[in-house]
Amino acid sequence: MAKADLQKTILKVLLSLPSPILRAMSGGSAVYQGGRTLDPRFQFLTHGAKSLPSMTTLTPEQARSASIQGLAMMSGPLEPGVRTENLTMDGPGSALNLRAYRPDKQDPALPLIVFAHFGGGVIGDLETCEAFCSILAKTVRTAVLSVEYRLAPEHKFPAGLDDVLAAYRWGRDNAARFGTAPGKAVIGGDSMGGNFAAAIAHDLRRLNEPQPELQILIYPAVDVASETASMATYANAYPLSREIMDWFMGHYMSPEADPTSERLSPIRAASLGDLAPAIIATAGFDPLVDQGQAYAKALIAAGTPAVYRCYDSLAHGFTAFTGAVPAADKACREIADLVRNALHAKAAA
Repeated sequence: MAKADLQKTILKVLLSLPSPILRAMSGGSAVYQGGRTLDPRFQFLTHGAKSLPSMTTLTPEQARSASIQGLAMMSGPLEPGVRTENLTMDGPGSALNLRAYRPDKQDPALPLIVFAHFGGGVIGDLETCEAFCSILAKTVRTAVLSVEYRLAPEHKFPAGLDDVLAAYRWGRDNAARFGTAPGKAVIGGDSMGGNFAAAIAHDLRRLNEPQPELQILIYPAVDVASETASMATYANAYPLSREIMDWFMGHYMSPEADPTSERLSPIRAASLGDLAPAIIATAGFDPLVDQGQAYAKALIAAGTPAVYRCYDSLAHGFTAFTGAVPAADKACREIADLVRNALHAKAAA
């Protein structure tokens, strides 16, 4: 057995221990902050991470490598009955790598889902959200197109955003290639990918292009200029702390970038009306939790339909923890159910 496989097996065995034992091994009592209690498996992982160097001490290249190794330990397998295809397209700056997920039982009346992974605009690749993309594809019964966009600091804002916008347009215009409804697409993403998804809906409105069929925004960063209460309450959360957020933004934004612009902070747009309906999900133990909740409320107040869910016991990045934290896997499937219900209702209307 390879060393990585052995480590993953050991971790899986440890995380299968009863919750009281896990808590005893990681501090002795439950972690309770901001009215929320942290999942015991996330608590165990948080405790273990304290012995590791912070991402902020690494170079972007080192952080990417560490992230790949760490997430490989946490991710669940590809869903059975979902096949993948690796593709490339001409992007704004270079060729973009894409990965399509297609379920065996696909509904051709549903739109393509274009999805952007998390990573603060600095880390992440096509493997980052593979398990979740396959869950989406199988549950919703439609194709999902994952985008590997350019990363900072080599390619600062708006390079990654422009890549995902180009991939969304390409997917929408080539939807029939994936067996999905022609000319229609959903935009989605988590964390920075959620930032991109929200910003793209604003871009399309500004450019008088049709709105996506739906926005899927999972623990999205929608205000990079924000100082919300959750940033203080969960400043030391794992895997995303306030210090790591600042590290990401320091690499992602150039000095001349305006953090209050709607392409960086969609919640600060002059209007939040006339946008695609949104499904917004947040994690409780996350500096960004207040942003996602505030965006859902602001969309609804502006007349844009939005469904909001907060998974109080989970932490940021839970889409990548489906193989290690059962509650994360359950949350991902519930989000996929919300997407399925929204799209099936729209297709039947």
